[in-house]
Amino acid sequence: MAEKDAVFLGASSKPEELLLRFGNRHGLITGATGTGKTVTLQIMAEGFSAAGVPVFAADVKGDLSGISQPGTPKDALLERAKQVGLEDYGFQGFPTIFWDLFGEQGHPVRTTISEMGPVLLSRLMSLTEAQEGALNIAFRIADEEGLALLDMKDLRAMLADIASRAGELRTEYGNISSATIGAIQRRLLVLEEQGADKYFGEPALSISDLMRTTPDGRGYVNILAADKLMQAPTLYATFLLALMSELFEELPEVGNPDKPKLVFIFDEAHLLFDNAPPALIQKVEQVVRLIRSKGVGIYFVTQNPLDIPETVLAQLGNRIQHALRAYTPREQKAVKAAATTFRQNPDLDTETAITQLATGQALVSVLEGAGVPSVVQQTWIRPPSSRIGPITPEERRLLIAASPVYGLYDTPLDRESAYEILNARAQKKADEAAAAAAELAATKEKQAAERASGRQSKASSADSLLEGVAGRIVRNVASQVGSQIGRALVRGILGSLTKGR
Repeated sequence: MAEKDAVFLGASSKPEELLLRFGNRHGLITGATGTGKTVTLQIMAEGFSAAGVPVFAADVKGDLSGISQPGTPKDALLERAKQVGLEDYGFQGFPTIFWDLFGEQGHPVRTTISEMGPVLLSRLMSLTEAQEGALNIAFRIADEEGLALLDMKDLRAMLADIASRAGELRTEYGNISSATIGAIQRRLLVLEEQGADKYFGEPALSISDLMRTTPDGRGYVNILAADKLMQAPTLYATFLLALMSELFEELPEVGNPDKPKLVFIFDEAHLLFDNAPPALIQKVEQVVRLIRSKGVGIYFVTQNPLDIPETVLAQLGNRIQHALRAYTPREQKAVKAAATTFRQNPDLDTETAITQLATGQALVSVLEGAGVPSVVQQTWIRPPSSRIGPITPEERRLLIAASPVYGLYDTPLDRESAYEILNARAQKKADEAAAAAAELAATKEKQAAERASGRQSKASSADSLLEGVAGRIVRNVASQVGSQIGRALVRGILGSLTKGR
């Protein structure tokens, strides 16, 4: 059985353990469909939770929800426990919080447009270079003028505002065409149809609520319901990347802790990198490399190790490889690539073993000693203590109602932000213009009456009056601009809003 400073994974010719002090050195779980990746993910989440480490994981198929309930004794599980030397094997559920971007199978998950930032939002909408430039201008002006971009109507209002001010902005920011703004607005409508409008808004998810522990010291397992979300794979990948970025921006440096502050498991990781531009991949690699000093371990789960760019793959110290099939040239290339990423075992033909692994068996190499990868071992993965498979809707409902975050996110907020401020600004200008026109009309009428009676008009000319009105408007606008100096916001490595700075 694993010691308290490690997560017990299973057994080869010896116990295979992931040392907690290397849990923030990231990892990779790969293998074909049906080879046992989900169970491996489950036993890792159990081990980290038992050690007091909170976990965040996406539940793509719904199976991971079973971690919240005790497992059922079955002969196969008991036999596997005996096989790997798990003498005190028992069944228990683990503290679980359910989340859902759509608020249907868990607590709603929201972020603001500002927190998402222009870089990730551009990728989410697949914008062209010109459209991304216009979006960056909208964020820049919103930051400088203190206009909070919280939800999609705020962003639409901001885009409409810069389109109406294109002439005055052209000198400093370049041309902003109405066609470009219109194209972005259409992309926003597409996002709304996919349900993204529920994701953008307040109250935004607080990172601290993902890092909760129970009174008895176990870490909460945060499960994101992702079965419906996978129908919008770009939204799924962008959300997890935004969350990863926020963890990096928000958490303090902790160096090399005895155990991670949080373990972040990214299932279907290939979606993060599919069609991603090189600049974005470079930033992802930078976040992965630097976030471990914040005590966060990131574990990518995917079918094929070739799904992960080499620059990112090099940062993943802990490896668990389930079986791969090698029927096509690409699959054979993947097997070769997977075999070469391990520290070779002279007693094991790694490349051949990858294609012959049984379900629930994996090649394991984890960091040990001074942080050097262990020699790869063919390992039987331990059985989980929690339920294998999904929970019932009633069980989920009861867990949500008893959750420590119940009531914190369930009711959306709509405070004053860019939409309300820009509408009020436009209404004020319209009212001032109407008042000026009425005053001018009254002056002209008075002058006409004076000329008809032959009296010398003592009133100031209409031009002087207009100049006075215009002066008041200019002074009013100047006062508003002056009050906004110094309100520019700070953005992080992926263009997301850096809160609290």
